[in-house]
Amino acid sequence: MSAEQQQQGQPGQPGKDPHAPDLLPVATARAAARRAWLAFAGHRRPLAVAGLMFALSGAAGLVAPVVFGRIVDAVTSDAATDAREVVWWGAAAIVVAALVELVATTASVTFLARAGQPALAGLREDVLDRALHLDHQRVEAAGEGDLLSRVGDDVRVLTDALNQIVPLLVRSLVAIVFTGVGLFALDWRLGLAGLATLPFYALGLRWYLPRSGPIYRAEREANGARAQALVTAIHGSATLRAFGLGGTHRDRVSASSWQAANLYLRVVDLLNRFGARTNRSELIGLLLVLGTGFFLVRGDLGTPVTVGAVTTAALFFHRLFNPLGVILMVFDEVQSAGASMTRLAGVADMPVAVARPDVRRPATARLEISGVGHAYDGDRWVLADVDLVVEPGERVAVVGATGAGKSTLGQIVAGRIDPAAGDVRIDGVPLADVLAARGGDVPVALVTQEVHVFAGTVRDNLTLVTDDADDARLWSVLERLGAAGWVRALGGHGGEEASGLDTVVGEGGTPLTTAQAQHLALARVELADPSVVVLDEATAEAGSAGARELERAATAVTDGRTTLTIAHRLTQAETADRVLVMAGGRVVEAGPHAELVAADGVYARLWAAWRG
Repeated sequence: MSAEQQQQGQPGQPGKDPHAPDLLPVATARAAARRAWLAFAGHRRPLAVAGLMFALSGAAGLVAPVVFGRIVDAVTSDAATDAREVVWWGAAAIVVAALVELVATTASVTFLARAGQPALAGLREDVLDRALHLDHQRVEAAGEGDLLSRVGDDVRVLTDALNQIVPLLVRSLVAIVFTGVGLFALDWRLGLAGLATLPFYALGLRWYLPRSGPIYRAEREANGARAQALVTAIHGSATLRAFGLGGTHRDRVSASSWQAANLYLRVVDLLNRFGARTNRSELIGLLLVLGTGFFLVRGDLGTPVTVGAVTTAALFFHRLFNPLGVILMVFDEVQSAGASMTRLAGVADMPVAVARPDVRRPATARLEISGVGHAYDGDRWVLADVDLVVEPGERVAVVGATGAGKSTLGQIVAGRIDPAAGDVRIDGVPLADVLAARGGDVPVALVTQEVHVFAGTVRDNLTLVTDDADDARLWSVLERLGAAGWVRALGGHGGEEASGLDTVVGEGGTPLTTAQAQHLALARVELADPSVVVLDEATAEAGSAGARELERAATAVTDGRTTLTIAHRLTQAETADRVLVMAGGRVVEAGPHAELVAADGVYARLWAAWRG
C-alpha cells in the first residue's frame, strides 16, 4: 500500500472500518508549527514591538515586591524618619510602575493582535482555498462535517486562542522569567529554594500531558462527527421523513452529541485533578522559600539576609502563583488549539496539481474520452470502456435510464471525479493539466440542477467568475440569455431601494426561484467563457413557467461551444448534433437523433416512450 493510501485511509487498510468516514489528513506537530511560523513570518515588526512591551510589563511587575521589602526593612530599623521617606517614595514608585505595566500590557496585546489577526486570516484563506479545490469525492469520503468542523470549529478555537490565550501565556512566561531572575538577584539561596519547586510542577505536567493530548484530539474528532450527523440530518431531512428514518437518524445525532459531551466531561475531570496537583506545588514552593528565609535571617546558612529581602522573595514567589497557574491551566486550551492547528494544517498542506503555464485554452476545443471507467466503493463499476470524441463546437447529448452512468460521465469530464480507468483530454492535453494551468480561466464549466445562490447582490453572483466585467457586459449577457427582464424587476430587500444588479439575493436577501437561480448559473457560464460546457439537468424546470426560457438560455450559452449535455429530457437530445445512448455504464448507441430513431433500437424505444 502506498504512503498516500495510508495517509488518506484507502479501503483495505488493516483494521479500518469500511463504513467509517475517510477523514481528511491531520498534520504532524512539526508541520503545524512550520505552517504557523510561515503565517507569522510576514509580521515581524509588530511581533517585535509586542515582545518589547511584554518585557517592559514584566519588569514593571517586579517593582511592588521590591518596594514592600524595603519598606519592611525601613520599618524594622530604628530610623523612623527614613521609614516614612521610604514609604512615600515606595508608594510613588508602585503607582508609576502600575501605570507603566498598564500601558505596556495594552500595547503588547494590541501589537500582538496586529501581527496575529492578519496571520490567522492568511491561514484561514489558505485552508479555505485548499478546501474549495478538493476533489468532491475526497470531501464526500471524509464527510462534509469533517471539513465544516475544520473551517468552522477549529478556526474559532484558534481565533479564541490568539485573542485570549496567547497574550495571557506570553505575559505569564515573561513574568516567570523576570521573577526568577529577581529571586536570584536577591540571594542565590532564595533563588534555589524557589527553583526547587519546579520538579513538583514538572511531575504534575508529566501526569497531565499524556492524558490530555489524546482526549483533546478525540474531542475534535467527535465534534467533526457531530457536525457530520447534523449536516446529514438537515440536508436529508425530506428523504429521512419520507422513509420514516427520522427517529433512527435522531438517535445517531444524539449518540454523536453525547459522545462529544462525555469527552468534554472527561476534560473537566482531568482539569480538576490537575488543579489539585498545581495547588500542592504552590504550597510546597512557598514553604521552601519561607523556610529558607527563616534560616537565612537567623544566619544559620551563612551570610544572613534581611527580613525585607525574605519578604520580597516570598512576594516574588507568590507573584508566580498566577503565571504558573495560567501556564499549567491553559495547557488544555493550548492542547486544543494545537489539535485544531494540526487539523487545519492537514488541509492546507494537502497536495494540489502543479500549474503548467505552457498549456493554453482555445476558444473552443476538441474533447476526447478514451477508455474511461469508474467504480464507487472499489468494486461497484458504474462506467466501463467509454470512448467519445466531441469535435470543437459540437453538442453531444448523453441519454439513458437512471443509473446508466450519465451523471458520472459528466462529473469526470468536468474534472469533479478522477476516473478509475482511462483518461480525458482537451485538444490532446490531459484534463488534469488543463485544469492545473487554468489560472483565472474556466476551461470546463459544469452546471447541474443543484445550483447555489450566493449571499450578495446579483452583480456579486455574476462576477464570481470574472472580475473585469462591467455593468454593460453583465446586462448584455443577461439580455442574450433572456434574464434581463426578471433581473430588472427585482425589488430591494429589507426596505432598501436596491434593484436590478444591486438587489441582494441569497441568504438574507430577495429569494429567487429555482429557475432564476439556474438562469444566473447559465449566465456565469457565459461570462466565464469556457472551452467545454457540461450541462447535467441544468434546465430541469420542465413544466414550470421558466422552462422555455431556460432551454433558450442553455442553447445560447452552448452555441459554438463544445458541449456535453446529460439529457434527462429527450427534447434536449433532439436538438443536439449527436446522441450518445448509455446502458449499464456502457455506450450502446451513438449517432444523430434522426438516424437513431430510424434505426429502431434502444434510443428509438426511449423516444417513443417519451413522445407517448
